[in-house]
Amino acid sequence: MRKGIGRIILRIVAAIFVLVAALLVTCLDGVDYRPYFRQPYYAQTVTRLRLHEATNTITRGELRAGFGRALLTPTVNSPQDDPAQGRFRALPLAGYGDRKGRPATGTHDDLYVKAVALRVGERLGVMLGADALIIPRQVADAAAQRLEQELGLRREQLYLSATHTHCSLGGWGEGVAGEAFAGKFQPGARSWFADRIVAAVREAISDLKPASFGHGSFAAPEFVRNRLIGELGRVDPEFSFAVLKQSNGRQAVLGSYAAHATVLSGSVMEFSADYPGYWQRAVEEAGGGMAVFLAGEVGSHGPSPGEGGFKGAERMGQALARMLSERLPQTAMTNQIAFRTLGLDVSLPPLNVRISDGIRLRPWLSGRLLPPARKSFLQVFRLDDSVWISTPCDFSGELALGIKDSLHARGFSASITSFNGDYIGYVILHRYYHMNGYEPRLMSFFGPYVPDYLDELIRTMALEIVSK
Repeated sequence: MRKGIGRIILRIVAAIFVLVAALLVTCLDGVDYRPYFRQPYYAQTVTRLRLHEATNTITRGELRAGFGRALLTPTVNSPQDDPAQGRFRALPLAGYGDRKGRPATGTHDDLYVKAVALRVGERLGVMLGADALIIPRQVADAAAQRLEQELGLRREQLYLSATHTHCSLGGWGEGVAGEAFAGKFQPGARSWFADRIVAAVREAISDLKPASFGHGSFAAPEFVRNRLIGELGRVDPEFSFAVLKQSNGRQAVLGSYAAHATVLSGSVMEFSADYPGYWQRAVEEAGGGMAVFLAGEVGSHGPSPGEGGFKGAERMGQALARMLSERLPQTAMTNQIAFRTLGLDVSLPPLNVRISDGIRLRPWLSGRLLPPARKSFLQVFRLDDSVWISTPCDFSGELALGIKDSLHARGFSASITSFNGDYIGYVILHRYYHMNGYEPRLMSFFGPYVPDYLDELIRTMALEIVSK
């Protein structure tokens, strides 16, 4: 009798062992270390890039520019949801997972979508910044579809970015990861966000007038730090700006800086644009015209405001605005520029969501946690001797330094911005991949070679766009 019971127990244990082993084999795999340049996704992307290069030319001539803005701030605590009017009974903030999807309590300072349209000859492009954590793919796609139908704009003509404030509207993320950072999914949040983008772009294009262009930069190392490895790492201290001035005197300023917009913590439950909002308001109040902030290469780069909360955000934003204001009067302007745009659909490797340094979830299981993505998008705008590069991620400020240096050596300034209408996680230096932590482990979604892959594509696109 006892031997029979023992055999039954052994069989049960063996069955459990086999089941667990089968689950592990089915759900887990080793990290994919195959060289990216030998993979099909690389070949597909390079083929598309060569086709674009063969048909894309530069346009030179007189510049026309137009400016537009749309209020993005939602109205919360409304009796009922009316997304078309931006009214919601409740809407979460996006940015910090420790808020656990709690709804916003009100508005500290308004959020906007702002757009600058540029036309040289028959070539038209729009540069847009939103006071938001990111511009999600579904929002960008919805806005792009409407703009193509209404205005004939192609995706490569839309240069998108966000301020990366962690106190903007949420509700646009779907799935486990999306709702962890943006709160419970509400379809109306997406439609409101997309509508605001369309409204700002439409206004900017309708405002096109003869204009002049100038650009510059200054170093602001006191407000940025390497938040990943501290003084062992490098930082990009450059604040880049571009100025567009219409013949009637109206003006717009585009500004970009690498420090994360995380001066405000997760304890803040009101809508706010963080330090980029203070920068924009200070520039506009000083007579600098419409100010548009585009988050720079914020990967591994944190803010150093001197103090936390709204006082720190105000101190940092206003100081950067003063630095800019000192340089605007000396900025050389011209109404004749070279203008070129280049966009590229980028095929992605399989998901590499890791549970340890060398073990990942199999892509089919990772896809249950993250929205499946086969392609993303890279983009380059050339404005005379300045190059603006948009990326779909928290792009590394350290990685950006090499790209900037390569363009500086050819006589071009370079600005690299994040959150261009998609989000594929953090793209930071390859040598950090084996570190534990938020950026290298949790938020590096597509494996160890994505930094090298994007770096190669960006350099190729940038060199192509300045070569003609």
